[in-house]
Amino acid sequence: MFSKTCEYGIRATIFIASESFQNKRVGLKDIAKKIDSPEAFTAKILQILSKGNIINSVKGVGGGFEIARETMREVKLAQIVNALEGDRVFTGCGLGLSNCSDDHPCPMHEKFKSIRTELAFMLENTNLEELAMGIKPGDTFLRY
Repeated sequence: MFSKTCEYGIRATIFIASESFQNKRVGLKDIAKKIDSPEAFTAKILQILSKGNIINSVKGVGGGFEIARETMREVKLAQIVNALEGDRVFTGCGLGLSNCSDDHPCPMHEKFKSIRTELAFMLENTNLEELAMGIKPGDTFLRY
């Protein structure tokens, strides 16, 4: 359902948040390794997330990526998805057609419309703190 960019972006953000709970900054190499993503690709994703004010990038010795705790409560998955993919997930056609609409529907339009609505609800009502808290005790994982 999500592009690789979005999948890696969500995983990276959750990992950074889980490390931030322990007052740690995390570097690019550690993030890429932890989420099983190519380093150069991860760097581009992190740059987008940083410009979107979802994560903080701290330069220099002791630098890395972090997320303030209050930000974790405020950041919804929808913001991460929107920063990386735009609104395609929320408005796009299930078959990828550019002119699919209520007036000119594809064969999957009505079924996909309800799935999109449920997905949007979940993304808009799930914050980063919830997801990072699952990583901390080891209840969830970020790589295969």
